Amino acid sequence: MSSPDSLRVAVIGSGPAGIYTADALTRQSRETVAVDVIDRLPTPYGLVRYGVAPDHTKIKGVARTLRQVLEHPDVRFIGGVRFGRDVTVDDLNRVYDAVVYATGASVDRKLGIPGEDLPGSVAATDFVNWYCGHPDTDVQRFLLDAKEIAVVGAGNVALDVVRVLAKSADELRHTDIPQPVLEVLAASKVLRIHLLARRGPLQAKFTAPELRDLGELANADITVRPEQIDIDPASEAMLSAARAARTNLKILTSWARQEPAGRPRQIDLRFWVRPIEILGQESVAGLRVERTELGDDGRLTGTGEEEVLDVGMVFRSIGYMGVPLPDVPFDESTRTVPHADGRVLGPDGAALPGQYVAGWIKRGATGVIGTNKSDAAATVRGLLDDAPVLRERRGEGAEELSIDRLLGERGVTFTDYGDWLTIDAAEAERAADLGRGERVKLHRWDELYGALGHS
Repeated sequence: MSSPDSLRVAVIGSGPAGIYTADALTRQSRETVAVDVIDRLPTPYGLVRYGVAPDHTKIKGVARTLRQVLEHPDVRFIGGVRFGRDVTVDDLNRVYDAVVYATGASVDRKLGIPGEDLPGSVAATDFVNWYCGHPDTDVQRFLLDAKEIAVVGAGNVALDVVRVLAKSADELRHTDIPQPVLEVLAASKVLRIHLLARRGPLQAKFTAPELRDLGELANADITVRPEQIDIDPASEAMLSAARAARTNLKILTSWARQEPAGRPRQIDLRFWVRPIEILGQESVAGLRVERTELGDDGRLTGTGEEEVLDVGMVFRSIGYMGVPLPDVPFDESTRTVPHADGRVLGPDGAALPGQYVAGWIKRGATGVIGTNKSDAAATVRGLLDDAPVLRERRGEGAEELSIDRLLGERGVTFTDYGDWLTIDAAEAERAADLGRGERVKLHRWDELYGALGHS
């Protein structure tokens, strides 16, 4: 258990980066540390809960590891607290010796083309939040009444979106997807999904396991144009390609040789094509695309060869970006918090005492969930090196300050790990009532707090 001399650390964000930070802080033996993991949601795990597709149960298993961290005696989960509104930077500096910002990257990058703001042109992040049951998303956000849909992007999130759109409701029934979302998917009119990548298969960012998952769909055929994946094995592009890219190419080549099996839905994988205009007056009525190629300088260029896809929805999935935190330095060009070895840098380029950063808000939206573990460990090493200075910063009377007291004085009702276990149990009960798998998510704010007996 922590002692009065323990280093007191607040971690803002309870996703993988935040919890791995708490894990690194409590696993080491250099300092005794007490950690409060603070989140605006009453549910922990961030992207693992609200970013991993519901049918990726193996990846969701990461939550079991994260759970062990939150059950450590020197770690507390404090939910329902909004940074910047319920507590400020100044508040945290008064209560804690150090603060680690681990808030991730929550918004999407835009295509920057005409028509992008039409109804029916949406961010993949919004769709992911919807099918993952994020309480900020209205269940009526998506109706899926278009027969053809385009998904722009060549990363794993784009593949997740395609896969969820292509699956039947029966294929998703055993997952934790909220019941109202499952009902919308069951009524979906989508028959054809275009996955559009601006570059070629060797430049795609998706991983082989994600790609293989598409090939296992019982409800959709996959088409791949042979000429788009016909690459000379002796070419410079192939010789310089990473092993993962060559594996992807092998999978795509096998699909290009297959005949359609007549399944209800069709996935059309297309490379070397970019969107240049979303068409429509009141809503999306089509997508104008242009064939692309790499110039002699290696830059992507348009060939002038255009066509129009008859789609009624466009999902953009070309990357995530961080958002500024109140009174925390932010680099608009990189969409991250500026730092040196995890230490937050002020406008003058000097490290701000007691402020640190980890995860996507530190390095940008790169890597997989596990990447956050080494990233968090690197930040924690720097924080521990600073421990003597951090203790010297403690103000007079600091020992009497606590986040509980501060929030109580402001009338902020916060939740703890026990409350999360209550929500967890309620979701398991809902699954049992519906005859669906291990859990079905509570997806509305009133449902989450209603499970705790709050109105």
